[in-house]
Amino acid sequence: MKVILLEDVKGTGKKGAVIEASEGHARNYLIPKKLAVEATPAHLNEIENKKKAALHKEMAELEAAQALAQKLSASKVRLEAKIGENGKLFGSITSKEIAAALSARTGLDIDKKKVLLDEPIKMIGEKQIEIKLHPQVTAKAVVEIVRREE
Repeated sequence: MKVILLEDVKGTGKKGAVIEASEGHARNYLIPKKLAVEATPAHLNEIENKKKAALHKEMAELEAAQALAQKLSASKVRLEAKIGENGKLFGSITSKEIAAALSARTGLDIDKKKVLLDEPIKMIGEKQIEIKLHPQVTAKAVVEIVRREE
C-alpha cells in the first residue's frame, strides 16, 4: 500500500516521502497514529503544492537576504567609544552594539546573533565585519570606532 508520511518515522522514512508500506503496518500503525495518509491523487497533489510553496518561500527569503546584503555592504557604521592611551577602548564594542547601530542606520531589524565577531573590538579604527543573513548569504560591513567627544 502506498502512503505519504506526515512525520519522520524511524526506520520507515522522512516527512513527505511516498513509500510502499505493508497493508497491516499502514492500516494498524501509520494511519491511526496520523503518521501517514493513503497516497491518493488528491493527497499527492496537495504534497506537491506544499513543496512548490516551500520552494517559492525559500527563494523569496534568499532574494531578500541578497538585497539586504547589498544594502549593508554599502553602509559604513560609526560608533563612538571612550578611548584610553594608545587607541585602546575602555571596555569593548560587542556584536549587540554593532547590530543596534546597523539597525538604526538601515532601518532594518538585525539580530546580534547574525553579527559574526571573533572577539569584541577593543581598538580604535576601522574593522570589516561579517553579518550572516541567510545560510547562503553573508554581508560585509565596515565599522569605524572613533573617540567620543566629551
